[in-house]
Amino acid sequence: MHLRRRTFFVTGLSATAMLTLLPEASAKQIADAIDNFTGGAQLSEGGVDLAIDSIAENGFTVPVEVFADNAVSIAIFADDNPDAEVVVFTFGQFAGKRRASTRMRLARSQNVIAIAQMADGTYRSTAKKVAVIIGGCGA
Repeated sequence: MHLRRRTFFVTGLSATAMLTLLPEASAKQIADAIDNFTGGAQLSEGGVDLAIDSIAENGFTVPVEVFADNAVSIAIFADDNPDAEVVVFTFGQFAGKRRASTRMRLARSQNVIAIAQMADGTYRSTAKKVAVIIGGCGA
């Protein structure tokens, strides 16, 4: 197969158009995802540690770590990804430290939100803005 300049150009434009048209989570989708996790309960600020770099050079693999004393579960949300809910970690009653880490994809610069359900039934939250140099979703 011979790749002509015109074919290369059209293919490049098509790929660029697809990347710019990636679906992103709307404010309603974020609110619905958080309400689904919390059951509509009130969120309190603080009590959750979210360790993530403020600049992600590559959005394909962004390391993130969360920690909350006495957490039953911790959810991570990304407010500008195609799917807002990234992961939910659940801890058993005999879990020593309520700490978890993973790698996630970020489509573009956005807020990463961690919400912990505490043993007493309350919900604690924190958020950090992450600037993404190269987007990672759908590419």
